[in-house]
Amino acid sequence: MEDTTTSKTGEKHVGENKNIETAGETERNKIEHLFHRRHLEDRHLNKLRAADVLKDRNLKLRAADVLQITVHSLQSHESCAEEELVHTFIQKLLMMNYRARYIKMKENNEQNDTQQRDSESSEDEGDIFDHVLHNISLSNTEISQSERIHPMDVQMSVFHCSDVFLKQLMVTKLSQCQYALPLLVPDPFTQQIEFPLWTFRQIHKSWKIRNNDNEIISQTQPIYKIQTPMVFFFRFGSVSSSKSQLMNSLINEKHNTFFHRNCPGSSRTRVLMDGVVEITWFCPSRKNTDKFTDFVAFCNLHGDAGDHEKQLQILTEMSSVNVVLLTRLDRNDRHAAKIQNMYRNNKPLICLLTEDKSTVTEIKKGKFKIGLKDRNQSDVSEELRRAINICLSESSSAFRLEDVSKHSDIRVDEEDDEDCRRGREAAQQMMSLLEKKDLREIKESVLPHQGKLWHQWSQKNKELHRPRGENIEMETSEKETEMKKIREQQHEPDISEFMKLFIKEMNSDAKHEKMFFLNWLRILLDEYTSADLSALHQMYDKTWSAVKNLKQNNDKSEHLKAAQTELERLSEDLQAAAFGLEHIMREIGQIYESCSSVKKTKKDLQVHFSSLPSLAAEMMISGFPLELMDGDAAHVPVIWISAVLDQLIQKLGDQRVFVLSVLGIQSSGKSTMLNAMFGLQFAVSAGRCTRGAFMQLVRVSDEMKTQMNFDYILVVDTEGLRALDLTGRSTRHHDNELATFVVGLGNLTFINIFGENPSEMQDILQIVVQAFMRMKKVRLNPSCVFVHQNVSDVTAGEKNMEGRRRLQQTLDQMTKLAAKEEDGDAECFSDVIRFDVDKDVKYFAHLWEGNPPMAPPNPNYCENIQELKETIMSHALKSHGMMLKDLKDRIKDLWEGLLNERFVFSFRNSLEISAYRKLETKYSKWSWSLRSAMMETENKLHNQIENEVIHEVEETDLRRELKKTSEEVEKSVSEFFEKDKDKDILIQWKTSFEIKIKELQENITRETKRKLNEVLQQQDLKKKIDAQRTHHENTLFEKSKELALKLRDKTNDEETLKKEFDLFWEQSVKKIIRDTPAIRDIDVMRDVREILCDLYGSVPVDHWRESRDIFTVMRYSDYVKLKQSSGISRCIKNAYKEKFGYILYQDDEAQIRSLVTDVAQQTDRMIQSFNISKMGYNISYIQQLSEYIKRKVTEHEEGRVTYVFKNEFFMDLVLSICKRANKKITDQHRLFREANDPEIYVENKRGDYYSIFQKYCHGATSAVIFGEIICQKLKESIEQSVYKKTARDLTDEMRSNCESLNGNRSNLEKHILKTLAEVEDFVKYMNYIHNPRDHFKSFIRDEVSRYISDKFSVSVLPKMKENIELLQQKIMKAAHESTEHVQENRGNVGLWLKSFTQQISDELIFSEKDLSGVKHDGVDDFDLLEDVMRQELTDIISEISSRFNTETFPKKLDRKFRPDELLFGHFTQCCWVQCPLCGVICTNTIENHDEDHSASFHTVRCIRGALYKDTTNLSVWICTSSVANNDRSFYHSDSDKWFPYRDYRSAGGVYAKWSITPDLSELSYWKWFVCRFQKDLEKYYNKTFEGRGEIPDQWRKYRKHEAIESLDQYM
Repeated sequence: MEDTTTSKTGEKHVGENKNIETAGETERNKIEHLFHRRHLEDRHLNKLRAADVLKDRNLKLRAADVLQITVHSLQSHESCAEEELVHTFIQKLLMMNYRARYIKMKENNEQNDTQQRDSESSEDEGDIFDHVLHNISLSNTEISQSERIHPMDVQMSVFHCSDVFLKQLMVTKLSQCQYALPLLVPDPFTQQIEFPLWTFRQIHKSWKIRNNDNEIISQTQPIYKIQTPMVFFFRFGSVSSSKSQLMNSLINEKHNTFFHRNCPGSSRTRVLMDGVVEITWFCPSRKNTDKFTDFVAFCNLHGDAGDHEKQLQILTEMSSVNVVLLTRLDRNDRHAAKIQNMYRNNKPLICLLTEDKSTVTEIKKGKFKIGLKDRNQSDVSEELRRAINICLSESSSAFRLEDVSKHSDIRVDEEDDEDCRRGREAAQQMMSLLEKKDLREIKESVLPHQGKLWHQWSQKNKELHRPRGENIEMETSEKETEMKKIREQQHEPDISEFMKLFIKEMNSDAKHEKMFFLNWLRILLDEYTSADLSALHQMYDKTWSAVKNLKQNNDKSEHLKAAQTELERLSEDLQAAAFGLEHIMREIGQIYESCSSVKKTKKDLQVHFSSLPSLAAEMMISGFPLELMDGDAAHVPVIWISAVLDQLIQKLGDQRVFVLSVLGIQSSGKSTMLNAMFGLQFAVSAGRCTRGAFMQLVRVSDEMKTQMNFDYILVVDTEGLRALDLTGRSTRHHDNELATFVVGLGNLTFINIFGENPSEMQDILQIVVQAFMRMKKVRLNPSCVFVHQNVSDVTAGEKNMEGRRRLQQTLDQMTKLAAKEEDGDAECFSDVIRFDVDKDVKYFAHLWEGNPPMAPPNPNYCENIQELKETIMSHALKSHGMMLKDLKDRIKDLWEGLLNERFVFSFRNSLEISAYRKLETKYSKWSWSLRSAMMETENKLHNQIENEVIHEVEETDLRRELKKTSEEVEKSVSEFFEKDKDKDILIQWKTSFEIKIKELQENITRETKRKLNEVLQQQDLKKKIDAQRTHHENTLFEKSKELALKLRDKTNDEETLKKEFDLFWEQSVKKIIRDTPAIRDIDVMRDVREILCDLYGSVPVDHWRESRDIFTVMRYSDYVKLKQSSGISRCIKNAYKEKFGYILYQDDEAQIRSLVTDVAQQTDRMIQSFNISKMGYNISYIQQLSEYIKRKVTEHEEGRVTYVFKNEFFMDLVLSICKRANKKITDQHRLFREANDPEIYVENKRGDYYSIFQKYCHGATSAVIFGEIICQKLKESIEQSVYKKTARDLTDEMRSNCESLNGNRSNLEKHILKTLAEVEDFVKYMNYIHNPRDHFKSFIRDEVSRYISDKFSVSVLPKMKENIELLQQKIMKAAHESTEHVQENRGNVGLWLKSFTQQISDELIFSEKDLSGVKHDGVDDFDLLEDVMRQELTDIISEISSRFNTETFPKKLDRKFRPDELLFGHFTQCCWVQCPLCGVICTNTIENHDEDHSASFHTVRCIRGALYKDTTNLSVWICTSSVANNDRSFYHSDSDKWFPYRDYRSAGGVYAKWSITPDLSELSYWKWFVCRFQKDLEKYYNKTFEGRGEIPDQWRKYRKHEAIESLDQYM
């Protein structure tokens, strides 16, 4: 192998050429090996070659991969294993930690440790030289075996394997770390040079300049646009001095801008840096310490420039000054010709000679020589700086980054990527539409939907929620009309061509092109607006300073007014000139909201408006922030945000998010902190401070999801608190709103405090404490962490302890102040929120390590960020976050609450309401499970009582029967509270609901015992009735048997047999009827009138005819008279004289209606307890009812009321109750009569008796006859059992499948209201309004009837057949086992019968007494008996089944066993308390619940006949709007006082137990009802909608379908 030495002429020997290919292969293998060690060659697990990874976009590292939360990203790594180098580097770089380049590898440390230990353990013998030489050799061997990876190889390997977006993010972060950036990058495998222009597009640089007025002003520009001198450093050959280190000393001697050989972690091998050109910039601060007076670019070519001619050519051409390092100036050097050319060129050249000791020498104009050998580095740096400055002052050439792309033979990433090119073209096409337009007017023309009209609508919406004056409904109606007009006007403008192009591009399917398009648009918009914005900011700052100076001098002249006017104008100009991607998305949001409001799309919109939220959702998923609160309008576009979140749910599923929000004063580094923590893109420059609030998603890795219990972190960044608005006015109210909003939204809130100014701290802390206090009052439980930024010494423990003590003291003071404003009683901050001052206060170092603009971020700041990230995760571990759907509701609730000035009073926690409704629905199912199980038990025990198997019922027996179901319910309750997604919200009700379930079990048990004991008590009376009927039946059996024996010789003459039987039957029945008193039909109402006449003497005939249904009367004034003791004054106060008598106040009316309802409910229970279907009717029942009613009326009169009832009230109450119960009593008596009147029940059995008679005649055996008698006796019981069981099964089925009956009470009421609206029957409405229980019952009955009719063939009939077949099987099983039992024990028919009746006693009412008097001595063939029963049962089953139809339920079933009765019993075990203001029923599913009464929405007061005081005008007031108003009051008759609606709870009593939340939303249902039935209401109440009661015009615009749809929103 030949040497590759170089001759004196600088040319290589021929031996080199032969080894070029081998050397290339070796270099390629090194690179492959490096990528393999970095674990970057197998991005998709298929062992791809690194070269393939570099070519294929789909195989590269993506920004989304590195920005997600991983286990690795939550750990701090100063050293790591080799395979973790890439992740650790990226993680640190994203946090702007410049130590990312200095990561140590653990393996090397371990090897070094081992080497040191080996050295220490060697023997002490031998020569020192031997030892040293041996160790040097060993060390060299070790290093050669396992070379350390060069930090720049780590950086460049990540760069090469990243997609364009991650490259851009990476280079942006390198720039923030004040590191040099890759400018020209050779492909590691092809050596094709790439210029990554795209990676520079997000970088802006700021520096200070002097303007024409010699003022120092700040300048910020995108780096790719800046024209600047450029100094190019390169070397020829191998040199002893570090070029990069020398450059660092020029730019920032305290920071390694360029990585050099003496940096920590550097190694001899460097695979990926040769040929790479890096660039950085010096940004002057206009201070004496500046090295250069102008903005200067520095480029550094790594490696021997002679080997990289293309890079050398490009940079030497573009540079202002060339600086070359070489050993010495030598004519024989192989690079001598190139140096000579540079020397002859006019461009300045500085030669740095490593083997020369001379100081700076100017060889000729613009040409310098500086020796480096044995010289002080500082001196060299200073000489070089001076030389460069001299060269720059004489050079006019300027370098612009974009111009690099003009050179041929290099690949420009933007041009090479088709998607990037198309995205840029689309963005440029949009930008071309903005050319030559005044930036201050541009939004009005291209974004017309978000301007004045949107701001007007926002203002009107706030006014709508903060009504003034008494006539709220009319005012609200007018505001709603105005808002609709504004929306219509907002809908009118055409969509600009600019927006059309945007929407078109966003609807493209090309995902990458779309991402490029959005990024390009953002870049070009920044470029377009930056110059004008910068000028406006400078003018604004200047004017603001002038205003401050004039104010300080107490100048009140015209100068001050003029300056303030100018300041306001500039403020408006600044607001108008701000134009970014957020404004475009705001425009789309307002297009969507206006279309939604007018319910039609726009003609010139190329897609349906409903698809617009999908675009924003895609952007959020791609990592773009979404504006949550419009900072200009100070309004949350709830319709738009809700729609976007709906789309997000559709695309991602209903993911669980942990919401992290940030609050702090303006420019306190909130956005910077978030960007560093999560690699986000919130605006951070001084000219682009966050306005309003933005939210951005951060994905959690699959690995982390299992630990964290959520899928995303949703970061909410906000505008600064205590920021004067642009006109200089204080925004305290807005700050309070914003703080309350984001604190309520966040699971965790960072309170960002900047610096150590006590007054600033106090202001922000009071706002924050007030926000947390509000959260406590509305039962939201966020947590908080205080982040104290820019602290001088974060390591000083004592100082931090003192700082924490002061903060705690300040928080406690602010808590007391906030408590006064919020009517609270908190004494210290820990009373408001769970807070640990040691754990929840974080101190942050200064952001910059030195002075900007050249200072890098402080690594300690980055470590603080990492610690804070870990704190977030520790909080997140204790939180369950919230689902996206819940987030949507929370945003809406918070904003609605804030719109209604009194947040705590107005906040409606939809998540809590939704969770409670879910709990109510579950409770409804649990309670039904218990009731259903107890019904089965009750049926079984009832049969046993009837069969005289048991003679007493104890609660312990019932509990034992219920135990299994009870345990299942308890398990279900426990699982629900432990596993439901809303368990954090539900936990507050866990204890009370567990108690309620136990109470329910006890109540069900007691009620069942009571009912069964009533049956037991009635048994003695019933025995006589049953015994008489059994005696009649069995006598007929025996006598028909005797007749059959006489006629055995005429068995062939069927006609004679029939004639003889008929004669016998008629004679026997006549005798029974003669001996038994007939059960007559009843006339309940006649008995009622008779009892009332006995009580009150003769009652006028007219009263019976004119008596009113007390349940439907409008007012009770006619029924009362004042107590004598009330006196005239009381009389005047409590009522006033009208044509028709005294008018009661609404409180009194409500009390009387409550009395009527309670009495009706209790009398209904009494009637049920009479058990008329089994015991028959007796006039004494009416007597008992009357006495009870009289007692309740008297008790009411003796209470705190100012009136007594006239006799007519009692009479009408008794008559109304009995009229309602008449059908129930009559039906039950009919069942009793059919079962016990011999004339009926005997006649019904005629066919059965004739069948047995025939068998007797034909000589059937005793077993056959006995079998048929048993089956005939079982027939009625079988039929009843089947109907009862099917009724219970159907009830269960309807609880699952019937939409109106499968939820809680609120769901049932929603379906009732929908049905009422659909049929538009005013009479039914009035029944619902005045007699809700009755209407509920009627509705359930109709639903059940409809369900049975609709589902009869598919559900009801199959159930009945299944139940009757199961019963048949049980009967035959009992018969068979009884036969076996008799045969085993050699028993007789008595033993068989005893065994048989015992086995079926749970299922059927049938006992031995039913066969008393029937002779069965001759029965001994039990197998035959079993066969006969099988045959007869089949016939009976067939006969019963043939009668199954939709009519049989009401006829065959006792009312109390019907499905509608069972369901009504279930649904009425709830709260029926009515709102004392409007009468709406509390929708709580649980009776005697602990929580406040509440309703989904309240009614218009006129529907119950409420009037305005001293008028005949029906009231159109609504409770929920009245309580939002300061001016309305109501009269409370009990206390004889007026109370403001806003403080309705202060009236005490039932008022204090109601929660009525202000709600000024449309509530269209009852408004539609009032308009639809206006005439009916006026006629019904004999009053008018006039004067103050005039119906607002807006109400008349509601349609029925809107009214019905609104119910789904509220219930």
